[in-house]
Order: sequence, then C-alpha cells, then structure tokens
Amino acid sequence: MRYYVVSDVHSFYTEMIKALTEKGYFEDKEPHKLIICGDMFDRGSESVAMQKFIMELLEKDEVILIRGNHEELMLSLINDAEFNFGYGIQYTHHWSNGTVRTVADLTGVDVFKDDYKDIVNKLRVTPYVKDIIPKTINYFETEHYIFVHGWIPCTRLKSWSHYKYNYIPIENWREVGDSQWYEARWINGMLAHSQGVKEEGKTIVCGHFHASWGHLWLEHGDDEEVNEEEITDDPYYADGIIAIDGCTARTGKVNCIVLED
Repeated sequence: MRYYVVSDVHSFYTEMIKALTEKGYFEDKEPHKLIICGDMFDRGSESVAMQKFIMELLEKDEVILIRGNHEELMLSLINDAEFNFGYGIQYTHHWSNGTVRTVADLTGVDVFKDDYKDIVNKLRVTPYVKDIIPKTINYFETEHYIFVHGWIPCTRLKSWSHYKYNYIPIENWREVGDSQWYEARWINGMLAHSQGVKEEGKTIVCGHFHASWGHLWLEHGDDEEVNEEEITDDPYYADGIIAIDGCTARTGKVNCIVLED
C-alpha cells in the first residue's frame, strides 16, 4: 500500500491540496490512502473545504485519521462550553489556538452573541464533530511505520534543562489508557526520540512540533553561527523518526511524504 502522509494542516486546505498534487496523489491509479497525523482544523480559513474533503475520503475508505491535540481542544471546548463562553471566549486558549474560528466557520454562529447552548448544538451536528473526530485513532501501524500525532506514550518528567522535559520509554505503550494517549499528543516527538523513546525496527512518523526544531537543535545544537532564519521547514529525518509538521500557519507550507509499506 502507498501512503501519502500530512500533518497539522490546520484548515489550510489549499496548501494541503498543493502538497498532495505535487506528490502525485490525485493522479495515482494504484491503491493508496491519505494519512493525516492530527490537527486537521483550527488557525486557517478553509475549514468548510477541509471538512468536505475529509468526509469524501471517509466515504470511500481512503483516509486514516490520527487524533491530534487540536481534536482534543475541540472536544474540551464543547465539554466546558458554559465556562469557555461565559468567561469570555476571546480570553481562553481556544481563541489563541484557533478553535473558535473553526466553530464560527463550520456553524455560522456569532461566538460573542449567540447562546452557548445553541452554539454547542450546532457544533455537535457538524460532520467534523459528529463523524470525523469519532473516526480518529491514537496511532496507525504498518510493518515498518508507526503514525502518531505527538509521539508514542512515554513517561514525561519535568526538568530544569533547556529542553524542559525528560522522557522515559514505556514498554507496553500500545496498551496504555486514554489519559496517557492524551498526554502523548502534546509531546515534541523529536525531543522524546533524541532521549531514547523509540520503537525497535520501526520508523515513527509524527507531527505536532514543527520540524524546523529538529533541524535547528538536533542537527546544529548550540552552534551560535547558525542563522535560525535559514533553517528549513522540510521534514526532519533521523534513524527511527520522520517529523513532518511544516508549521503551516507561519510558513504557508504543508509537508507531504509518500511511503510504501
């Protein structure tokens, strides 16, 4: 099977279509599927087009959806709607993370004037919440690859170092519960990988944290002569990892890789 893989599209539908087109996705006559490694919506302005595209692929069984932290954000906005909208939605992390923009784009509500109950009711029946999020999975595994959003579950310890966290492998990570998978969606996979959280014989494909971080800190370290402006947003490759988040909201670029397995 051939897999076309993107991540962290964040409602930048046009940029995603451009990346897929450049890789030959729409001309491919052989069996293939699209894998989206989480964070399908929020930040960008094309949520309606993104929703329609994903629904069409779901109906044809041509897409695999990995749950990201932004899918979790949408669920938390719904579950805590009274607090979020009552407190002042513009003062919450849902505003800064773009979740509110997706709500408005998909439902047409006025997030400042409409009753929060009406907003939630309209949101619950959108294909995104009703059909797409329930189809997301924690990870997808093939013979040679594991596809996740942040990283595979591991133990995260606070650190006073520059990197803020130390990560310790969990042997039976496939068997952990929802709370540990929730935490895993927020992990910088490149950092966890560099600290030894790996899967023998597999390459883990992840998103969530912009690939330029790996190019800067893991390839150049503390080299003061490196100009951060010249660091690429292309996928970060190392033994056992491919990180593909192109930081689309900043760069206007969606990374797409093509894998055979």
